[in-house]
Amino acid sequence: MKTLVEFPGLGFSLEIDRIAFSIGDFSVYWYGVLIGTGILLALGLAFYKAKSFGINEDRMIDVIFVGAAGSIICARAYYVIFSPHKYDSFWDMINIRDGGIAIYGAIIGAFLFGVFACKWRKVPVLAMCDLASMGFLIGQTVGRWGNFVNQEAFGGNTTMPWGMISPSTKNYLTSMQDTLAQGGITVNPDMPVHPTFLYESLWCLIGFVGLYIYQNRRKFDGEILLLYIVWYGLGRAWIEGLRTDSLYVFGNIRSSQVLAVISVAVALVVWIYARNKITTKPVGMQVENKKENKVD
Repeated sequence: MKTLVEFPGLGFSLEIDRIAFSIGDFSVYWYGVLIGTGILLALGLAFYKAKSFGINEDRMIDVIFVGAAGSIICARAYYVIFSPHKYDSFWDMINIRDGGIAIYGAIIGAFLFGVFACKWRKVPVLAMCDLASMGFLIGQTVGRWGNFVNQEAFGGNTTMPWGMISPSTKNYLTSMQDTLAQGGITVNPDMPVHPTFLYESLWCLIGFVGLYIYQNRRKFDGEILLLYIVWYGLGRAWIEGLRTDSLYVFGNIRSSQVLAVISVAVALVVWIYARNKITTKPVGMQVENKKENKVD
């Protein structure tokens, strides 16, 4: 499971192992460990900021569990639906230990299942979406490194110093030459490629820092969610164009780029409208104001 990853422009290389540890014949992969770590960090943020968003922590736990389950299910379903690969069995379709989940599927699943759970547990939906959006950025920042360990989600050739190359990138690009050519992509398997997982990880980290700083200036519940959609969508539309393993709607139209562009446009329009029309303060800020009035 070990592979050598080289960065010729930087003059160094490292050997990575996809398996974190094994218990008997059962192996735990770094992919799952990193995704789990991202979820735990997002949970920590949720509990830390719940009160300031007007959310009851006990009720929030149920929402998080339901939303997390929905995100994993939909992330895999989205990938399987748009993937060009053929699956030999149902087990192959649901086995995610080797990778193969789509972040937009995760976002859609978390939102749909999360909204249902919010209604069920009487948690303010938009405030929870705001909090979850920052959690998503943390999870994506950490989870994308699972793609590095698996040597997947990389881009085309680059002459930038951080370009990487490994047996996995060579084998994949060699085997996919005809498919890539149909999409208008020309790649030399023997040359370094864009580490697009790194680009997205850094993009999400910057987005998280920005939204965390902005959170106390939000004007209405749902604003952080809209800004998350805009920020992530802009980055994904750009980064997806560099990747060589995109999922396609039809022809050479990349599904994630289409969804990113549409979601950014819609979120921007809604955000501009809401900033001018909504006068109700966020639930968390209403609670804080009541506390201050009682003290006075």
